[in-house]
Amino acid sequence: MIVYGRNAVHELLRAGRRPVHELWATHGAAREPWLAGPGAPRVQPATAEEITRICGSDGHQGVCARTDAYHYAGHAELLARTDPLIVALDEIQDPQNLGAICRTAEGIGATGVVIPERRAAEVTPAVCKASAGAVEWLPIARVRNLADFLGEAQQAGCWCYGADARPEAVDYLEPDWRGGVVLVMGAEGAGLRPRVAGVCDQLVRLPLHGRLDSLNVSAAAAALLYGILQRRS
Repeated sequence: MIVYGRNAVHELLRAGRRPVHELWATHGAAREPWLAGPGAPRVQPATAEEITRICGSDGHQGVCARTDAYHYAGHAELLARTDPLIVALDEIQDPQNLGAICRTAEGIGATGVVIPERRAAEVTPAVCKASAGAVEWLPIARVRNLADFLGEAQQAGCWCYGADARPEAVDYLEPDWRGGVVLVMGAEGAGLRPRVAGVCDQLVRLPLHGRLDSLNVSAAAAALLYGILQRRS
């Protein structure tokens, strides 16, 4: 996998979970302290055009690296943690949304993120960039069936809350949020699938006082997760 973007490559190096086989940088990017200091990795000089050809994107900010494929965590190891806070994504397909949610989840100290194996975005170079390198630190698991995973989470003692605007949804501040929690976010436009929503212990919603009836899923996830963090603290 080619990882590109200054934050994404920096976190790839800092985390050390994946080996860096090759690293390219423009003259300007190579002056970054984490690329120029003692013990910094060997940098191959390249032009911006050459880096664009290597990574297939012009959003590289002058640096990219070749590393191993992303290693997914096992969902069982997430559920085995004490009082886990897990973010489950129901067929979210936009890499920018997946990356942004992972960045927020890592920022609030979530246990991990769970995504379906099919009909959903996976960890790609674009997701690494959009997450600002958060995916290098945050455990991400893939499951065959999200509803079945929620059932396993409930058996492990977790409460599952689905973010949804249906009439039966309660204000997001109503639940206690302590203990083991899985927050389920629905797909762009479609929201939660009926079976996934049906497995959840409760549906929650954010208050909306403007003229629009919904938020972007990554914005909604950020608002919910920081609200949950305050309640858990």
